[in-house]
Amino acid sequence: MGTTVFERFRPAESQIDAALRDTRHSTFWLDDVARPEHPPLRTDVRADLVVVGGGYAGLWTAVRAKERDPQRSVVLLEASRIGWAASGRNGGFCEASLTHGYENGMNRWPDEMEQLERLGLENLDGIEQTVQRYGMDVDWERTGQLAVATEPHQIEWMHGEEFLDQDAVRAEVHSPTYLAGNWDRRGCAMVHPAKLAVELARVATELGVQIYEHSRVTGLSGKGTQTVTVDGGGTVTADQVALATNVFPSLLARNRLMTVPVYDYVLMTEPLTTDQLGAIGWQNRQGLADSANQFHYYRLSADNRILFGGYDAIYHFGGKVRATYEERPESHRRLASHFFTTFPQLEDVTFTHRWAGAIDSCSRFCAFYGVARGGRVAYATGFTGLGVGASRFAADVMLDKLAGVENERTQLEMVRTRPIPFPPEPAAAIGVNMVRRAMDRADHNEGKRNLLLKTLDAIGMGFDS
Repeated sequence: MGTTVFERFRPAESQIDAALRDTRHSTFWLDDVARPEHPPLRTDVRADLVVVGGGYAGLWTAVRAKERDPQRSVVLLEASRIGWAASGRNGGFCEASLTHGYENGMNRWPDEMEQLERLGLENLDGIEQTVQRYGMDVDWERTGQLAVATEPHQIEWMHGEEFLDQDAVRAEVHSPTYLAGNWDRRGCAMVHPAKLAVELARVATELGVQIYEHSRVTGLSGKGTQTVTVDGGGTVTADQVALATNVFPSLLARNRLMTVPVYDYVLMTEPLTTDQLGAIGWQNRQGLADSANQFHYYRLSADNRILFGGYDAIYHFGGKVRATYEERPESHRRLASHFFTTFPQLEDVTFTHRWAGAIDSCSRFCAFYGVARGGRVAYATGFTGLGVGASRFAADVMLDKLAGVENERTQLEMVRTRPIPFPPEPAAAIGVNMVRRAMDRADHNEGKRNLLLKTLDAIGMGFDS
């Protein structure tokens, strides 16, 4: 097998040591924002709709429910704090794609892709309009995203809105690793992820939603009206329930094998100086992502730090979500190495924060939807890392399904179908790790997918970035 650019041009280990020496194991976004406290639920309450989960999917569902019907009583329950999990620790790329990229969508729903692309852009526009309408302080920047080729075989993948050859892409962002690029100017915005969660919660409460934190749901029962039981005392009796628990175990047995938690790792630099910014260009502040199966994503924050994440996607036996999995020195060292290969002119930059988060991965790499309990319980999960924007679309789908309406959204094949479940352990761990090794080999072999990956593609479990 060949080598990648990140192996051919590695920085010295001493440089990595120096850059990581004072790094804190803490999520920069959550450190950077004040989060108002909401009380725990310790009584019995009644509501028209109860939303389980205080991340983006749950918050958007609560907001959209009140926008549709201001008289509807809505309760939102969060087991910990608003936005503490994936919604507060992601890269802050708010993409229009509802299908985890164009290729994934075309492979699965080619007849719907034009429609899905349009709906995705309308959804992103809707998020931007919401930010403006409610005066949400979320560091919103509609700068688009630049996909880059770092290996010769990736150049032919650079199709789309605006192709940039080597000179043009390096004029945009000065990296010696870039061979070509494609700039999607409309389809992505940069956002402060924790601020987005906090501001959605603010808007929800101003619209009349009752939010309860530290209220872990332990049970869901009822054949008609549903009763949601909270650990520590308290229940919500509601006509309808929206489940937005994402990476955490589903309250519905039918969904227990539909997703697995995969850990993603991130570094954040110190704020760059004017000279350092000048050395890398990047004046248009696009989101950046390279194009291998194991890819990096990176962006500038409002105070000109560089967030650099991705590449490793780690599954742990048993599919548990545990804080101990967030500390993985080899992944953070690998990211630091790849950062300095990408930007060798930033040799003196140090990292202030390192963190990780669990992604709710499903076998089709984008969200799936459904209802249970006679249409009284709706769910959306399996976003696989692109939920910042798609969670608002998911909220509308869940509300449509709870209302029993048929419209353009609910009639989509993407919405009507479910992915193939993952097998139970130990097969899940064996399979996921075999796929990771196969994807790594493909990246080292000019992108050529082996028999395992081709078979998974054919049965609808295509693992493709």
